[in-house]
Amino acid sequence: MLIAADQIWIDGGLQAGHAIETDGEVVTACRPLGGDTPDAYVPLLMSGCTDLQVNGGGGTLLNTDPTVAGIETIAAAHRKLGTARILPTLITDAPEVMEAAADAIIAAKGRPGIMGIHLEGPHIAPEKRGTHDTRFIRLLDDRTLAVLRRLRQADVPVLLTLAPERANPVLLREAAAMGVVLSAGHSMATAAEARTALDNGVTMFTHLYNAMPQMNSREPGMIAAAILSDAWCGLITDGIHVSPEMLQVTLNARPRPDRCFIVSDSMPTIGGPDHFNLYGMDIHVRDGALVNSEGSLAGAHIDMITSIRRLVRMTGIAPDRAIAMATDIPCAAMGFAPLRIAPGMPLTDLVALDDGLRLIDIPGTEP
Repeated sequence: MLIAADQIWIDGGLQAGHAIETDGEVVTACRPLGGDTPDAYVPLLMSGCTDLQVNGGGGTLLNTDPTVAGIETIAAAHRKLGTARILPTLITDAPEVMEAAADAIIAAKGRPGIMGIHLEGPHIAPEKRGTHDTRFIRLLDDRTLAVLRRLRQADVPVLLTLAPERANPVLLREAAAMGVVLSAGHSMATAAEARTALDNGVTMFTHLYNAMPQMNSREPGMIAAAILSDAWCGLITDGIHVSPEMLQVTLNARPRPDRCFIVSDSMPTIGGPDHFNLYGMDIHVRDGALVNSEGSLAGAHIDMITSIRRLVRMTGIAPDRAIAMATDIPCAAMGFAPLRIAPGMPLTDLVALDDGLRLIDIPGTEP
């Protein structure tokens, strides 16, 4: 089948006048359409998204189901919504839960879409815990380093979010030397402390603006240090966690505009029911937001394709920039090779969008 598109994501940009050939399971060619008559047409074809912060999906939360089956359920839920690759994310929990999640990720290595693991906590600032449970917050320690070492010895990519001001710099450098990607988040760090963290191996900031002190004229804090650095910065673009104006400020102010990427911070409600349980508390979707009984945001109720669409609508940036923020840039942040539309690519890694950047079926693959 020959499928033409107004625009196709090729080599990191949208190009017109191209088409793909497919045998119904994989892409067999991506080439200029020329004078050929296509069998089908879609407005836009792109590689599936890569999401570095996926707490859950399909009714499953990694914290409560740290198993291979649980991870596969989460990945499958997001794949149906246009996300081809994920880092299943474990938020602050007991040490034995972290160890179980590490075991499951090692066992799931190589399965479709499962790229590694994101440990978001437990080494965070209690003042900026958000929905994380205070009982499990602790300083970076040898027990976590042992988990990180085991994951890296199994060649599993690891992203670790922590409050850098609460971590021993020696341990930070030790984790970085293993190849763990360190991200500052859920932190009270000052601008100076954030810059010191960058010198000690931190290369990323987790869901910028959220769970960190807000910048002002006399206390620029971690946010300003992040924006002015060349580090990678994740952003939740649901319009709830960060206002459209602040998204615009961030995208316009960064010295490296290619260092911001989208994360969903999604929970089990994506592809699942409208509520779930975390730390014994019920979390519900309310007006598009996930809120716990304390009134704190508890992750996000959004997928990556919807995040792309909202980012374009809220900020006016070009669709190709938003697509890059959900595909190539998060891959680069973790050192992954980007997904490319090329011969051999499974159609399950391909995404079709309409003129409004809404997900549609790829012709020939409808159920």
